[in-house]
This record gives sequence, C-alpha cells and structure tokens, in this order.
Amino acid sequence: MTTKRGCASVFFSAVIVFIIAFFVPIGDSWGNDLPDIQARGVIRHLGVPYANFVTGSGDGLDVEMMKLFARSLGVRYEYVPTVWRKVIGDLTGKQVVFDGKELKIMGDVPVTGDIIANGMTMIPWRREILNFSRPTFQTQIWLVALADSPLAPIMPSGDIEKDILAVKGLLRGYTCLGLPDTCLEPALYGIKETGARPVMFDGHLNEIAPALFKRAADVALMDLPDAVIAIEKWPGRLKVIGPLSPVQHMAIAFSKTSPLLEEAFEQFLNRCWSDGTYLRLVKKYYPVVPALFPGFF
Repeated sequence: MTTKRGCASVFFSAVIVFIIAFFVPIGDSWGNDLPDIQARGVIRHLGVPYANFVTGSGDGLDVEMMKLFARSLGVRYEYVPTVWRKVIGDLTGKQVVFDGKELKIMGDVPVTGDIIANGMTMIPWRREILNFSRPTFQTQIWLVALADSPLAPIMPSGDIEKDILAVKGLLRGYTCLGLPDTCLEPALYGIKETGARPVMFDGHLNEIAPALFKRAADVALMDLPDAVIAIEKWPGRLKVIGPLSPVQHMAIAFSKTSPLLEEAFEQFLNRCWSDGTYLRLVKKYYPVVPALFPGFF
C-alpha cells in the first residue's frame, strides 16, 4: 500500500525527471560533431541567402553540395536559415562581433546548426573562431559604381597591389557602402583612410546593388560572386572600378569542436572535385567564374 507521503515522493521524482529531460541537453544529441549528427539522423545546414550559393528558393551551389553531403553520411538534410550577424553564433554557441579591428565574444547563444555553407570568405578574424574546409571558391572584393558615375574603371597593371592603390586613390570625397560583420566591412580595406566616407548598410548582402540603385552611397564594396550575379541581372547599370583586395577564398565553415565532421566533409569534397561533381555545380550556378579563375577550378 502506497502512503500519501510515498505518492508525493514519487510525484516529486517524476517532476524532476521531466524537468531534466525537457530542459537539459542529454548526451550527444545536442552536439554538432559527426557522431552527434549520425545519432540524430539529420545534418543542419546553416545558410544565409547570398548570391547563388544559397538562393533562398531551395537551391544554390552550397545547398546542393550539402544535400549530397547529407546523402553520403546517410542522414537527412535540414536547411536552417540565418543572417550574417548571427550565423557564427548559431554554429559555435558564441555571440561574436568584429569591430573592424578585433573579434569580441559577447556571450553564449543557442546552437542551431552543424555546418555553415553560404559562400563564406575565410577572412582572418573568422579563422579565430571557426575551422574551414579546403577552399571551395575564389573571390575578390571589388569597388562597384553605377554606370553613370564619373568614376572610370582603372586600367589593370598586372600588379594587384598597384591596382588596389589605384582604386583607393579615386575614393576621396565619395561615400562607400559596406556591410558590417561580413567580408564587406569597410575597415578591412582601409576605406576611411582613403578620404572616403564609409556608409554602413543595414540590409542583406544580396541587397547591396539595389541599395546602390537607390543612391544609398556613391560606390559600394561587392564580393565577386554577388557582383557577377548583379551585372548579369541588371545589364548596363553597374560598372566595376577595380579591386580592393587580392584574391580571397571561400570555404565551408565548422565549429572547432567538430573535427570528425570536418574530416568527413574533406573526404566528400575531394571525391566531388575528382569526379567532376563540384565543377558541374559551379558551372550551373556561376557559368562565367571558372573562366575568371581557370587555375583554381
């Protein structure tokens, strides 16, 4: 026979078990390394809609690659949409801010994904908190203006450093649109030091060209893939003044606590590179880019 005290004790114990089960992450099920993903049966792809890497319509170069990767692991693919200012925190659990000079960790945030794939450039401050795959794409930061701008494109010299200095020499007195917490942060390229006035855009990376059309600034920083897409989408409305960076590399990003996932992806990417799968997808989403970087692709 169970006493009232005994019933209360059983009830209290049940409540404690429920609280622990509901609020406390159990074992590996909340982790984002390979064994956690396999146990969960799903890989969560963190993606920011950007150019043709993640179109926002269910496809894109990185979306297709992540779906193929999920299939190779024998798990289900899940897309987790995010934005640039929080994507690193969604992967690492650490809210980070880059102020143009140093990386600052502001606190803990929930982890919502296992892998970042959306054309992320391997700029130095990101390497402090993320691991990256082998480079998957070559890119460059360009200065872009409207077709009716008085600025004229530079004549390439064959020396990238001279070309960058030539572009910077044109900027005094102009306003230059950039995007904080991304590879379009003006401080990364010394825009203020040129005598230009940086203008921080508060929209999405895909909206830089439309913002320029609305005269949000005289010129804008644009990543090569996005600029290529914009020039194709709005022919005759934009012109490239010249480069503001050497060639940079994009890659897939991992938490530093996911070494096994990173190793599995490297093996998968090497197979896709060897059998032509990756080049086929690049040509599908960026037809002109292999011709721009023939040595890379």
